Amino acid sequence: MSQQHTGQSLKELEDAFIKVTFEEDIGSEAPHSETNDPFSVPWFEQASAKFSDPAIFGAKYLRNLYPKHSVVLSNDYNISLLSYPGAIIQPLFPSDLITNVYFIPLARHLSQIPGVLVDQIKFGSFRLAWDKYDFVLYIVKYPQGFGEIIQHFILHEGPEEHARGLLIAAGAWHDQLHDEILVFNQGRWYKDHNLWTEVQKANWDDVILKDEFKTSLKKDVFGFFDSEELYKSLFIPWKRGLIMYGPPGNGKTISMKAIMKDSDAKGYAPLYAKEAAMALVFDKARQMAPCVVILEDLDSLINDRNRSFFLNQLDGLEGNDGLLLIGSTNHFDRLDPALNSRPSRFDRKFLFDDPDRDERALYVKYWQGKLKNNKSISFPDSLVEEVADSTDKFSFAYLKEAFVATLVLLAGEEGEKKSEFPVVLKAQIKALRNQLDKGKDINSVRMSRVPGSFCVNATPVTQPVDRRIMQVDKRTVGQERIWDAGAFGGGRTSGDIPGPQPQKAEGRRDVRSMALAAATLGRRAFIS
Repeated sequence: MSQQHTGQSLKELEDAFIKVTFEEDIGSEAPHSETNDPFSVPWFEQASAKFSDPAIFGAKYLRNLYPKHSVVLSNDYNISLLSYPGAIIQPLFPSDLITNVYFIPLARHLSQIPGVLVDQIKFGSFRLAWDKYDFVLYIVKYPQGFGEIIQHFILHEGPEEHARGLLIAAGAWHDQLHDEILVFNQGRWYKDHNLWTEVQKANWDDVILKDEFKTSLKKDVFGFFDSEELYKSLFIPWKRGLIMYGPPGNGKTISMKAIMKDSDAKGYAPLYAKEAAMALVFDKARQMAPCVVILEDLDSLINDRNRSFFLNQLDGLEGNDGLLLIGSTNHFDRLDPALNSRPSRFDRKFLFDDPDRDERALYVKYWQGKLKNNKSISFPDSLVEEVADSTDKFSFAYLKEAFVATLVLLAGEEGEKKSEFPVVLKAQIKALRNQLDKGKDINSVRMSRVPGSFCVNATPVTQPVDRRIMQVDKRTVGQERIWDAGAFGGGRTSGDIPGPQPQKAEGRRDVRSMALAAATLGRRAFIS
């Protein structure tokens, strides 16, 4: 074979090798014809840690795909574009969405279906309209360190100022409270709609205290918010602290709920701290001021590690204008003397003691009013006086248990012959008196069906299997999807349903509330 021919053969072999190798490389990617989203193929190819910062790759590639668009990146989990009600959002390429699906059970008494599925977005593109502008929104999620990054790419055919305006609008809306209470727990703030709902049940009419005491408490709380000019005219900081103290079961918690309810209605944000990371608590409170900060079980929140810092925060090394702090404790004697005996930190102390005879009579009359329309119950005025006389040293919680236990026992009786309400009530009071004298905690016992007796509930109750979950409910077929782009995967993530609400908008709610709303209303929901 000649040298020239050999050289041509080697060149042909080399060209063939390069051609085959190149085609194999191209063929290793999914062809664009199999997908609608032109960004999905390169993202799937590059998102497997080939770049140390996938966001840079994503921005560069999207700029090439959309040369006439500005591209704004955001991975701020405080900004939830999918759940911002001011925007209209639809999936751009539904077939290319990549999601993880998780199940949200629904309360049996509220729904006929066992639960709903939520699609947590790993990769997705959306068409978004806000104000008079249109956007393309890509959301991608990828691991980084010990967590995950949720990266948003906001594309707009025009200057990036419009995308920045969208982020400001969404961020401002989500920073506000929408039928929620700010709760600090496990090292972070979150918005709790369920607590807000529970607080709405509180009513000052249900706080059975002497009118003089209730009036003084309410004036001290709401007079503070109305007296900003007075404080400033006297050149003193516009801040105040109250302590509610006394044995458990005498109205501290329901009074706090009533204060939070009224404060929220008047536009003063209620903040509830379950943990003692006081730097984060006070920073948020100053941002939300004027507001009321609830510190329940103050004796356990303040310890040797945070005591000095907490006192400095109370003394106002930073401005505390508009902060009303309300602390509660069952053990006033355990509080640091710097808290329980010095004004300007906690200025007023309200004792919620066991009710005296007049207060017990008020409470019994309260129940008499609640049961007045029940024709099967005899509740004469003489019984009011008798119960008030026989319940000395009872807390309001013990008094409530006497009535609740009586009604439960009467409801459980079978047959035509029913026990008399006064007889059962007196028996329950006697049983509670024995329990109180023995110093046992009433919460550790469960009543038997025998009037006047108590027993420890030591036998576990086996719940019957709900047969509904053993088969597919036809109403779940074709159920609208709930998209979740949140950072916490169905934990305390907040979201709202875009579009008109059948009732007053409930703002950002937890995922369970969202799922319930989606199942009830039967429309597409977005959670972020």
